Amino acid sequence: MANLVLRLPYNLRPISVSAAASSNGSPGGLQSKGPLILELPMDKIRRPLMRTRSNDPQKVKELMDSISEIGLQVPIDVLEVDGEYYGFSGCHRYEAHQRLGLPTIRCKVRRGTKETLRHHLR
Repeated sequence: MANLVLRLPYNLRPISVSAAASSNGSPGGLQSKGPLILELPMDKIRRPLMRTRSNDPQKVKELMDSISEIGLQVPIDVLEVDGEYYGFSGCHRYEAHQRLGLPTIRCKVRRGTKETLRHHLR
């Protein structure tokens, strides 16, 4: 499956587009389900669990060096609920971006419901 990275203003509603092949290798159609890879502004991602633990400073430093040299290789997972973005993982990558002063971060965005959000907050 091919991933497509789109850089859109944060106020546009993203759609998920992926290229899929059928079991016999022929190209499939466009799909509207699944995650979408987007560059999101750092200040638009809410981190409700950020204060529950501290990050390993050495790991953050190593990620800063790596991101500076080759960019972020693995997007952070973000949940989109009613147009708001919530990050629950990728804490070290998020902090490395913050400390580098980068305005955006690559995210794998999944849409969810308020019930899904409540589940993550338990």
